[in-house]
Amino acid sequence: MDARFFSTKQAGLSGAGLSSILAVALIAAAVCLDWVAGRSLALLPSLSPGIAMPMITAASISAILGIVALPLLRALKTGQFVRPDGPQAHLIKAGTPTMGGIFFIPAAIAVALLWAGPTPNVLAVSALTLAYAGIGWLDDWQVLRRRSNRGISPKLKLGLQIGLAIAFCSWALLTQPISITTIALPLGLTLTPGLLFWPLAGFVLVAESNATNLTDGVDGLMAGTGAIALLGLAAIVAPVNPDLMIFCAALSGACLGFLVHNRNPAKVFMGDTGSLALGGALAAVGILSGSLFGLLIVTLLFFAETLSVILQVGYYKATKGPDGVGKRLFKMAPIHHHFELSGWTEIQVVSVFYLISAVLVTAAFGLLA
Repeated sequence: MDARFFSTKQAGLSGAGLSSILAVALIAAAVCLDWVAGRSLALLPSLSPGIAMPMITAASISAILGIVALPLLRALKTGQFVRPDGPQAHLIKAGTPTMGGIFFIPAAIAVALLWAGPTPNVLAVSALTLAYAGIGWLDDWQVLRRRSNRGISPKLKLGLQIGLAIAFCSWALLTQPISITTIALPLGLTLTPGLLFWPLAGFVLVAESNATNLTDGVDGLMAGTGAIALLGLAAIVAPVNPDLMIFCAALSGACLGFLVHNRNPAKVFMGDTGSLALGGALAAVGILSGSLFGLLIVTLLFFAETLSVILQVGYYKATKGPDGVGKRLFKMAPIHHHFELSGWTEIQVVSVFYLISAVLVTAAFGLLA
């Protein structure tokens, strides 16, 4: 694709402008969803806040916490180490504080518990989200400690992810109704994989957290697309799991609040602390609500990022010559870097990915409504 078709520069769109448009659009969508559900903001019962109120509350708290956290992160010298083999334009990002997940993830969980109460489902997804954030924090901390772009070993990271996935699925198997193993499909159809649901659920947890981790590579990309995906998932699970709807709405809002500081040019990165947590949260909600098909659609962009890495590595290995050097399918993976190296600005990449994410959410909601 030609970057000229998506010239945000000519339109004068800045990172602040793009994030403002996204915030207004998502909050407006949340208000409309509440209205359609018969819960206008003026008449909301105290125990049924809908989607918009948790979203706005979490967004406000996250944005304010960012103001407090940024000086602390700088004082702790949490500056990002940029991979030297990445896009050269990213070298100026070196030293930008990372680990931003430590303030917007807890903000979302606190708001979810405030509005939904400590229901078993909300407590479970909150615990898993914090646990995946803990893996990410450990990885980020190792990067800072070693003063390189390498954190904990990939085997340890994957092992911890799998271990938490097994623990979560075991808890769900023992405590949740059998109905969660029924996956809702379009046209009112369902799929009941039986015991195969649990290895599938474990795979989704690990795959989703890695997918969101790979997507977090451009200013505002994961925060914005995460907010869109979480709003879509909130709408999908609302009829059956209002407590999980509130959790998704709060986390979507927290992403918007974080975007105030993460938009281009970013003042802080979410790091693995935030990106792994977002993937774990999305997957956990999809599992407990029986919405794995809906989750697949709303997060298809994240899996496309993962697929681009798998294809890049596979193609390189398959085309290795006698000199041990192979060919590359993309200029760089994940695929957002391919577009950057094709001449797109970061804002162009983020704008188009926001649009794709919104289309996917709309399609998922339309198919499953």
